[in-house]
Amino acid sequence: MLIKRQIGVQLLDAAREYPVIAVIGPRYAGKTTLVQMTFPDHRYISLEDFDLRELALADPRRFLTEYPSSSGIILDEIQNAPQLLSYMQTIVDREKKKGFFVVTGSQNILVHEAISQTLAGRIAILTLLPLSVSELDQANVLPDKIETAVWKGAYPQVYAENSIPSRLYSNYILTYVERDVRQMRQITDLEAFQRFIRLCAGRIGQVVNLESLGNDCGVNHSTVKAWLSVLEASYIIFSLYPYYKNFGRRLIKSPKIYFVDTGLACSLLNIKSEEDLDSHYLRGGLIESFIISDLRKQRFNLEQQPNIYFWRDHTGNEIDCILDETNPIPVEIKSGKTVAKDFFKAFDQWQEWTQLPQKEYYVVYGGVENQNWPQATVLGWKAAGSLIKSLSEN
Repeated sequence: MLIKRQIGVQLLDAAREYPVIAVIGPRYAGKTTLVQMTFPDHRYISLEDFDLRELALADPRRFLTEYPSSSGIILDEIQNAPQLLSYMQTIVDREKKKGFFVVTGSQNILVHEAISQTLAGRIAILTLLPLSVSELDQANVLPDKIETAVWKGAYPQVYAENSIPSRLYSNYILTYVERDVRQMRQITDLEAFQRFIRLCAGRIGQVVNLESLGNDCGVNHSTVKAWLSVLEASYIIFSLYPYYKNFGRRLIKSPKIYFVDTGLACSLLNIKSEEDLDSHYLRGGLIESFIISDLRKQRFNLEQQPNIYFWRDHTGNEIDCILDETNPIPVEIKSGKTVAKDFFKAFDQWQEWTQLPQKEYYVVYGGVENQNWPQATVLGWKAAGSLIKSLSEN
């Protein structure tokens, strides 16, 4: 089953404006399928192929000219041969063909470093994450319960091939550590690194404490920072930073850890079913991660920067999510399926602290019925899958 990706519209638009298009995101998120379906006449080259990669590294200029195509070339997993990007510059400046080179990459740091050095002004960069709630909904495969959606995660293979989530994600971590981690950074103790990933899953939705992570894993402060950057650069986790406006009072400054895909986090936590999740002590954090990750997907699918933050003061008052629009929009995320008055209490504190003219407040909860309360608009978790689009249209 092929699930239509919403970012495809942005991809075609970018190809009409730029000679080089980069689609970056985690492995198995659907990048290869997306670019091949969007550009069926482009010649496809996988740089995962060892022989082709060796040829590309040995003579990049010859490699690009010996694979001619009248419409263009797709270079899959460009981080395996980033040198090719500098040789593209000469070709695109000479040929002046829009959308000629399409590259994919699954390692954010390596791809962005290579691009910024060689193709600034010539390339459009789009980010493709696993399936969004609205993409699953439009394909009629969105689970009925949020616990099922959180446990299954959103990688296309889970839905297209009806794969067993626990097996898929377990293999994902093994191949990720053996392949990508070795390539990105010299990590010699892979067992300790895998333990570190599990510790991160156990802190999902929590403010980062470098000392605590280091102590639990047996590594120092600088190693924790380096390993977190590896996980973020390869789209395993993302950091949610506190809202940056200075309100003249003491606020939390450290970021929170979330997982790009909650199915992967559930696998790391040994959650074997949605029933296990329902009673798990991290249920709230996992649902929070699921919703915030989906809001990021919605932004990326519209070719927007995430611009999502959280807010917390030193006494513990907190807003789970701040959408940085023209005016910041607070969003509270609740795992409960029945709306209660205490869902709204943080909004009063936010208003008192910021003194901002606030018109829009949202609560996203584990139920499905949308409700209008005097304090905020309440969205069921499925309806929240279209929140960014609705805000963009207003």
